Amino acid sequence: MTAATRTACLWVPDWPVVAALVVAGLGPEVPAAVTGGPGGRVVAVSAPARSAGVRRGMRRREAQGRCPDLQLWTADDARDAREFEPVAVAAETVVSGLEIARPGLLLLPSGGAARYHGSEHDLARELTEQVAVRTGHECQVGVADGFLAAVLAARDDAVVPPGDSRDYLAPRPAAVLVHARPADRALTELVDLWRRLGVRTLADLAALPDAAVAARFSDLGVWAQRLARGQDVRPPARRRLVEDLTVAEELDPPAHRVDVATFAARRLAERLHDDLHRRGLACGRLRITARAVDPVTGEARTLERLWRTDDTLGGLSAARITDRVRWQLEGWLTASSLGRGEQPAPIAGLTLAAEEVAPAGALQPRLWGPGAGEDLRARRAVERVQALLGGDAVLTVRLQGGRDPRDRVQLVPYGEQVPPEREPDRPWPGALPPPAPSVVLPEPVPARVLDAQGRPVVVDVRLAVSGDPARVVVPEDGAGDLFGEGGPGGSGPGESGRGESGLGESRLDDGGLGDGGLGDGAVPGDARAGVRGGGASSGGPRAGLDAAVVDWAGPWPVAERWWTPRGRRRVFLQVVVDGSARDEGLTLGLLLSSSAGAWSLEALYD
Repeated sequence: MTAATRTACLWVPDWPVVAALVVAGLGPEVPAAVTGGPGGRVVAVSAPARSAGVRRGMRRREAQGRCPDLQLWTADDARDAREFEPVAVAAETVVSGLEIARPGLLLLPSGGAARYHGSEHDLARELTEQVAVRTGHECQVGVADGFLAAVLAARDDAVVPPGDSRDYLAPRPAAVLVHARPADRALTELVDLWRRLGVRTLADLAALPDAAVAARFSDLGVWAQRLARGQDVRPPARRRLVEDLTVAEELDPPAHRVDVATFAARRLAERLHDDLHRRGLACGRLRITARAVDPVTGEARTLERLWRTDDTLGGLSAARITDRVRWQLEGWLTASSLGRGEQPAPIAGLTLAAEEVAPAGALQPRLWGPGAGEDLRARRAVERVQALLGGDAVLTVRLQGGRDPRDRVQLVPYGEQVPPEREPDRPWPGALPPPAPSVVLPEPVPARVLDAQGRPVVVDVRLAVSGDPARVVVPEDGAGDLFGEGGPGGSGPGESGRGESGLGESRLDDGGLGDGGLGDGAVPGDARAGVRGGGASSGGPRAGLDAAVVDWAGPWPVAERWWTPRGRRRVFLQVVVDGSARDEGLTLGLLLSSSAGAWSLEALYD
């Protein structure tokens, strides 16, 4: 059993949102959230948004419904790491030798620092004040024995007395383990399994026999049990670095730009990864050291940062090492990592060092999830299709500017960095209000909107509606397989309603684009790749729609290029129809448009 190290943890709450607000130039009083992961759900929320009812795990539309003024950004690991650099620099004015567990969370040994500043409470207060003065960010500091206890103490803004960490952890639910490794799907599933088995608290987990945990739950279970007992994940004594596990390169001339320095970093990452792979080792920490030289005075200074790699599958790949170095270089080569008025200096040398090396391959790769490599296999399959059919045969969806959902969809060849035809971040007067529909049809489908007397609903030039919409009718010939065998209650737009080509509709669910994982880095949110061309129909009897209107909103006029012969004038209407005639209790949201007195079905909402 390894004795726990007295550890101080500095935590900036809601860091992904804080970093996004800093980049956008907005203050902390703005309600904001960050979305990411499958389905584009909310992963981080600011305090003003939380007070309005927005919670993690919500869908984008639900969050916007609770807080109409909510500012949303997609998750960006590079942005989080780059903007966290000033916080690390501020903490280093108080104590050296800190460790970045992840953007938003710092770890540092508190023994010597606490004696220097007087006490652990004085150390926590000094760290909090320096971060607030130098960066303007609010943070919390906790001190305890062991990694998990220190992280939870930081969330409580508390100092746990020495030797009391196990008692401090015991009554807490086992679900708090996710704070040690957020977004780890395997850990979340394991905690859920323990809950169903009756292991509900950290005390229950700590009391289980070691051999039984290792046999039943493998290395991840052993790791979690050690944390539940207040022990350190790794031995506190750092192993002496082997010379062969340090790689360095001089940059001549010095690199002023991130892309130039990243090119050299990629070579170093591949060399370091090859050394580790050849020796059958994985590193627990990655130390990144850069030598910056002032171009005027010639004065050199060393920039150094330590990254925790926490990967039970055996350390970092060369690509992941390169990503971390690139994120760090972006922080060092931009003014965000330096004090105000200080210009970044070019990088003249780079060194990567693997620390806390251990035997790799301790855990068998998973059948599902990030460790299984299914995303890499999918990318290779798509690239193979491109090689057979041509680069333009495989398309992915990107977000671009526009006023209606169809205009916001841009199909570009997979893997190409094609700029958007219309910038999405520019103002678009007259654009449809959120939320965005989940399914956008390839082409509008003819429809009829009737009032209570069965007369067609007409919108005049003053946007007056001739009558309240009472019924929406989509003919069978126009609907195709859109509503499946059973109308709105059949297979639904997400299944057989893909259209004739097998690609079907573009998805803007939760503001993202598609639900695959094959879009390149320029795609906001998710992306779906598809092969251009026809395909077999999904089959089944064709069915239209004839449903009563439960609620409706609008109309919204959109007049585009009215001064040209190709100008368009349309009116949009959002309706919710009752599908209980086909499926008990089901409702369906529709986006309808009217042009020259004719109605069309444009898109569907979940």
